Amino acid sequence: MEQEWAGKDAHICYMLLIKIDGYMSGFRFDPAQTGLRKILREYEELALRYIWEVGEDGAKSRLVWERVNEELGEGKSISRASIINSMNRLVEGGILGSRVATGKGGYHRIYYPLMDESGCATYLVKMMIESMMRDFPDESRVVLEEFI
Repeated sequence: MEQEWAGKDAHICYMLLIKIDGYMSGFRFDPAQTGLRKILREYEELALRYIWEVGEDGAKSRLVWERVNEELGEGKSISRASIINSMNRLVEGGILGSRVATGKGGYHRIYYPLMDESGCATYLVKMMIESMMRDFPDESRVVLEEFI
């Protein structure tokens, strides 16, 4: 069934995933991808993995931006604004936390993980299933029963 879905031009379905009424928005779902890339863009996954790496101490957007551009490699880059927007969506979605710190240049937002990779995957799957159950309850039950 997964191959059939992924083979249909591998269309990207936009899932609204920021916590509005308990749901997240602004992320996309691409069944042709694997792992977190089903929902996150390459730079978003790299940013999230960096935050998991630094742990509870967290990191400023500048450090995340530098690391992501380093990891993207030659010929690829992402703007700092894109990193900040993505990190803020992950905060609003409950995947990351943030705190304000003062430093050179004023106030800075420090991003830190609220869950590990397994917790994040479980959370995202739960949000997707809840969303599908809300909009397509009968169809979702049929599909979920196939997996049980």
